[in-house]
Amino acid sequence: MRKSNQPIISRRARPAKEPLSIELIVETAYALLKEEGMSGMSMRKVAKALDTGPSSLYVYVKNLQELSAYVMDYGLSQVVLPDPGENTWKQSLFEALDAYLMLLYEHPGLAELSLTTIPIGTNSLRLSEFILSRLQEGEVTSRSAAWGLDLFLFYVSSVAFEKASWRKNGDDQISTLKTSFQSADPLRYPLIASLKEELFSGNTDSNERFRWGLEVILQGILSTRLS
Repeated sequence: MRKSNQPIISRRARPAKEPLSIELIVETAYALLKEEGMSGMSMRKVAKALDTGPSSLYVYVKNLQELSAYVMDYGLSQVVLPDPGENTWKQSLFEALDAYLMLLYEHPGLAELSLTTIPIGTNSLRLSEFILSRLQEGEVTSRSAAWGLDLFLFYVSSVAFEKASWRKNGDDQISTLKTSFQSADPLRYPLIASLKEELFSGNTDSNERFRWGLEVILQGILSTRLS
């Protein structure tokens, strides 16, 4: 038998893989979400990135939905909440929701995930506690605050997802939508024709329209005091 001249490389020389853990799985899934969006959030892709089999992940998470919940909470760790003592309760509330919006907007995959997933973990609890505390300072009743929390978070998620979608698809989508409304027959659609400029106003970097939506939700909460 002829001897090979190629050097034999021992497997022991390879760098050891980091031991599998829930923290490593979540961090890997979050990185894939940022790179590929929701399509990157599959058990198969996460397992491949970790150089293991999908069955190994189920030791740490029950299913993809649970993993998504942990990933969503991991992303929320980046939300920088304001110091509630520096402003009024309302200003602090809106600043926190602004910070949440910016996080979702800058990470489109996270924006989409936020619409389908209830996060599990301390970061989600931290954000929810902050919002509820500010509403309590505003003397909002307990049930109104609890239900209002859902409204605020869902509103922010939907706005972030819409903004991310427009950015992904370019200006063509917005231009097509504007053309459709602005060319509407004024006889059949008189209100659309008269409001064709206002319908697309307020979506600038100032977030005027977003802040108006927050105000509408808040005023609705304050005027509908559930016991």
